[in-house]
Amino acid sequence: MSTAFRLEFNPSPIPNKITIEQRILLLGSCFTNHIFDRLHLHKFHVVQNPNGILFNPLSIFHSLRQYLGADVIREEELFLHQGIWNHWSFHSSYSDADRSIALDKMNSSIRSANQFLQKTDWLFITLGSAFVYEHSTAGVVANCHKYPSDQFRKYLLDPSQIANQFSLLMEELQKANSNIRVVLTVSPVRHLRDGFVENNRSKAVLFHAIDKITSQHAAVDYFPAYELIVDDLRDYRFYAEDMVHPNYLATQYVWEKFVETCIDGKTQQVMKDIQQLQQAFKHRPMHPNSTEHEKFRQKFKEMATQLSNRFPSLNFSDELNYFS
Repeated sequence: MSTAFRLEFNPSPIPNKITIEQRILLLGSCFTNHIFDRLHLHKFHVVQNPNGILFNPLSIFHSLRQYLGADVIREEELFLHQGIWNHWSFHSSYSDADRSIALDKMNSSIRSANQFLQKTDWLFITLGSAFVYEHSTAGVVANCHKYPSDQFRKYLLDPSQIANQFSLLMEELQKANSNIRVVLTVSPVRHLRDGFVENNRSKAVLFHAIDKITSQHAAVDYFPAYELIVDDLRDYRFYAEDMVHPNYLATQYVWEKFVETCIDGKTQQVMKDIQQLQQAFKHRPMHPNSTEHEKFRQKFKEMATQLSNRFPSLNFSDELNYFS
């Protein structure tokens, strides 16, 4: 009898799968970045976090309403703290010492997101925490910007509250874009500043809310990123030095499961060709004038040309220029 050292989890495929020429908007916690980076590498049409990293559901839903209505930020909505202009709905990466620069970065991002969302095929949302921070005058905020904690009321959302708010948002999304589909997931990153017990309660609220949402909306699917890290890999060697964030091996494992679960079979074959092309693009030869390198360049120039002809909406200009 063989000994099993772990239980592997193979998620069920989603019924409608992503294809290479579809558009994907990714929102949510920092775990979203890992999926974005790999999709972008494989030439997908992707945009991530136009407001910066967001953790709680209400801030994510609020940002989507901003994009739907192209609701730009007014100058008086910015506030100055420690010499930096900020906005409660944006991550600090959009803040700036120059008020006009901060405002322009935020509004440019909202306008771009508005254009992209109108034609988006897929909305990928990673929920990080069910805890929210409510400012005394600004309401629920996406980022506290290092303001004193006594300025906020922290509380845990209710699953029904999240599900109800999502349903209202989904109705607005489908009015603007009837073809949009949504994939929800829960970030495997633990928010230990909340406490071990509190983090687990927070994640439980998110799971309960997602269960309600997926049972009510046929256009919404769930991808189990959390379960793949916590229940499948289940080992601290798959975490970074902080013992909280998944490391490269873990995120690569989740990516491979994501491809199997969420991406169309024909697209998976195209992705293999694109990955091969990308590896060749990164190659730096020792003898660039050799006959062998000329053959190498010609081979991948032909591959880039064929892919560009097959998928004219994808951008292979860098590869074509390099191999030419």
